[in-house]
Amino acid sequence: MSMSPMQIVAELDRYIVGQSDAKRAVAIALRNRYRRSKLPEEIRQEITPKNIIMKGPTGVGKTEIARRLAKLVRAPFIKVEATKFTEVGYVGRDVESMIRDLVETSVHLVKEEKMAEVETIARTEAENKVVSALYADYKKNNSDGVAVTKASLLKSLKEGKENDKIIEIEIAEAHKPLDMGGVGMGIEINLNEMLSGFMPKKKKLRKVTVQQALKLFTLEECERRIDVDAINAEAVRRAEEEGIIFIDEIDKITARGNTSGADVSREGVQRDILPIVEGSTVQTKYGSIKTDFILFIASGAFMLAKVEDLIPELQGRFPIRVELGSLTFDDFVKILTLPENAITKQYAHLLKVDNVNLSFTADAIEEIARITVAENETLEDIGARRLHTVMESLLDDISYSASGDHPMIDVKIDKNYVLEHLSKEAKILNLKKYII
Repeated sequence: MSMSPMQIVAELDRYIVGQSDAKRAVAIALRNRYRRSKLPEEIRQEITPKNIIMKGPTGVGKTEIARRLAKLVRAPFIKVEATKFTEVGYVGRDVESMIRDLVETSVHLVKEEKMAEVETIARTEAENKVVSALYADYKKNNSDGVAVTKASLLKSLKEGKENDKIIEIEIAEAHKPLDMGGVGMGIEINLNEMLSGFMPKKKKLRKVTVQQALKLFTLEECERRIDVDAINAEAVRRAEEEGIIFIDEIDKITARGNTSGADVSREGVQRDILPIVEGSTVQTKYGSIKTDFILFIASGAFMLAKVEDLIPELQGRFPIRVELGSLTFDDFVKILTLPENAITKQYAHLLKVDNVNLSFTADAIEEIARITVAENETLEDIGARRLHTVMESLLDDISYSASGDHPMIDVKIDKNYVLEHLSKEAKILNLKKYII
């Protein structure tokens, strides 16, 4: 990945509005990884990621920035909630589970890539198997005297003419996983993989459509052609060198100066997380994983607590701090129109399935933004998530009436439509000026 920080920010801008400081911080962190990878081994081992804390209200883009960043470079990424580790008193969830989850994600990521590399040849082999099954079925059941060859069946298959035909195929049956009976994750042994290596897979007959048979055979052929050991080794390397762990709600595990009750548990969780962030070795079923070079991004609203309420040692491991602001009227207008995945575009695509060509006027967008901002100010500030509530209420009648039984119709949402269909919300919000 050789994108410059400015290019990374430009890519993030395609999906996320505003929050330039946070985008800038993660872009620099990502570029520093690339710079580190070009250094000699002895220097590279001395340079660790500069972890980031994002502070800001919910719904302003903290998680989305981290998720899009990982997707941009196909880096292993997981999101964990810090509060999960306090749910069972002093024990909670094993904090090392975040590393095991990251490795699992990395394995799936690498496996997808390797299977994509062999998919073309696997698809060809799958088509040949399906054609053989079709030919056998034809020989068995056909009595009209019409000559059919495998070549003609293959041509028909490629054209999609056989997709819905039911055939009987023999497919490998996956081994049922063993019940580990509560064996601790820290000493997990992958007995299922060990047994699958010794025991041949059973075959079973299944009646499926030709389309399903193609998928099953392609998957089977892909699995047969990939090197599992090489995949696991590459996955471990990527998790160690490129992994990103997003720790949400880290403000919920601050002790806030108390030393009794649940706050002891919270501080205990901080101390459990500390060695993971500092750099340690965690045992997984794929081998030992060093956490020294994993990038950690923590986030929280920090409304009742401050970053300084975290234990000093943990604060020191997150040297970069960025604050994300609440979304403004202009931000909401941009969110509704600019991103490639804008919610207005999503609804337009959804309703087009039912022959409704949905569009929004500029004054409608502004009115939706105004109502969303007012609701966030009057009720709870949940950021861009408020848009889902507003849009569902606005388009409720259209979504309910659309059925696809009619020809394509154009529906234009203007300001009057917004005011008419969100009048209840508007009235409630207008009462705010009378509240002292």
